[in-house]
Amino acid sequence: MLDEKKICLSTVGLTKVFGFGRTKTVAVNDVNMNLYEGEVVSIVGESGSGKTTLAKILLGLISTTEGDVYFQGQKRDISTHAKRQQYWKNIQAIFQDPFSSYNMFSKIDAVLLDCIRMRGGGNLPREKKVEMMSEACSFVNLKFEELTNKYPFELSGGQMQRLMIARIFLLKPKILLADEPTSMIDACSRATILDMLMQLRKEIGMTIIFITHDIGLAYYVSDSVYIMEHGRIVESGTADEVILQPKEPYTQRLINDVPKIYEEWDLSTV
Repeated sequence: MLDEKKICLSTVGLTKVFGFGRTKTVAVNDVNMNLYEGEVVSIVGESGSGKTTLAKILLGLISTTEGDVYFQGQKRDISTHAKRQQYWKNIQAIFQDPFSSYNMFSKIDAVLLDCIRMRGGGNLPREKKVEMMSEACSFVNLKFEELTNKYPFELSGGQMQRLMIARIFLLKPKILLADEPTSMIDACSRATILDMLMQLRKEIGMTIIFITHDIGLAYYVSDSVYIMEHGRIVESGTADEVILQPKEPYTQRLINDVPKIYEEWDLSTV
């Protein structure tokens, strides 16, 4: 049961405001969450709901206006570069656009070696590092010998998505935040990527947070689901509770907007 597990990440009164006066936008509004070790969580909402801003706050990429983030029961402190680096050893991300996730002028070897260095393996023999990189690539059905000395722009989008998961395999963070990780790839590759993430979660007990507009994906992969509208969490619970027995009109609309193959599509709400 989830309530028997430890909370790995939580937020209290999390709020983020951009701008001032008439231009003020409350992107995240008083968000309270408890995320458990080994849990798969989906934060679901339409474009502009605040879910990506929330993800960036959890990653420590942008500051909060009010509220706090707690990691493993302690108030998060990322006030210095060293503390941020330590935090990022434990929380990593896979982003929607693989083309903007890499320094295109750094070879793939450097990308993977940087992960080994972050985990304290910088002084390992070259042979051991190659073995680790080969194992990580093999996990995502890539061959390191075919990638070595190449640049990310020489790979396809699907290969770059897989390489991001190979990075996670090397880093082994406690928390993975996946922001629309399969939205730019075809259906077959999407299923493969999801299976890889679920296998990685099983092997290292990682907590996975999906940031998505796809409520079908949320139901398929998640233990818990949070529905976000205009910066607020409007409904939360287990995947079955939220998606099979939705209470909020917004959640009901999200579910009704999913096209059914054998039913006439209702485009009146589009």
